[in-house]
Amino acid sequence: MVAVKRTWAGVVLAALASLGFLFGLAFFFGQWDRFGESKVALINLEGVILDSKEVIAQLEKHRANPSVKAIVLRINSPGGGVSPSQEIFEEVMRTRQVDQKPVVASMGSLAASGGYYVASAADVIVANPGSITGSIGVLIQVPNVSGLLQKIGVKSVVVKSGQHKDLASITREMTDADRQILQGLMDDIHGQFIDVVAKARKLDRKRVETLADGRIFSGREAKSLGLVDQLGNLQDAIDRAAALAGLPGKPKVIQERKRRFFLLDLLSGVGLDSLDWPGRAFPTLSVDYLLR
Repeated sequence: MVAVKRTWAGVVLAALASLGFLFGLAFFFGQWDRFGESKVALINLEGVILDSKEVIAQLEKHRANPSVKAIVLRINSPGGGVSPSQEIFEEVMRTRQVDQKPVVASMGSLAASGGYYVASAADVIVANPGSITGSIGVLIQVPNVSGLLQKIGVKSVVVKSGQHKDLASITREMTDADRQILQGLMDDIHGQFIDVVAKARKLDRKRVETLADGRIFSGREAKSLGLVDQLGNLQDAIDRAAALAGLPGKPKVIQERKRRFFLLDLLSGVGLDSLDWPGRAFPTLSVDYLLR
């Protein structure tokens, strides 16, 4: 009887040890990039900037990883929402100033408007000679369907608490007062963009104002204007980041695997806020750092 109890105890202990070993392996392989040699982390920012959470989460992860010594932010974006662009900018600045990890922005085919806003937070901006950048400006887009509604015989009845409560209504023509309010909003946000570029790039504000009329530049033009530091490709940006971090030789590069979107996510509602729904891309009132 005693031998049987000892046998069962051994089985239980062996099972627990096996589970512990498996959990240990899972942790190790899940956190493998925290060990070993010094690394450069690569973060991709692609498409219209509708949300900042994914990029910020990656920045936070790499900031907490002691083996990551520098970060390259690869940008292929026409820009996007003002707030998410500003949030990513602030996180890049925090990475540089608080965590003392250099960040290099690498421009792909397009890094304009909000894409350039984000890039300006980096220690160094590297662009291909043919990269499209610039477009320093703001858009306020208010769709208007009043003509269509009139044709099909539909009227919109609005009950409002104040004169300007339906400021961004799509069912009526914009008044001069509406336009004046929106212009004031746009001028303020445009001024924020100019201030950020002037401070981050160490340029005279008046000079930035002359460039901030929405025009676009090639990477080579942008370098001559002081908006870009170096001409080169992604590998050049990685090498520059490694040099800033004092890493010898060819650096090891890590990056997040792109998460696949599964049916289970759709059913549970996970990740829905990251999808490019029409309601998110085209709200009633859209204020954007976006190339159009």
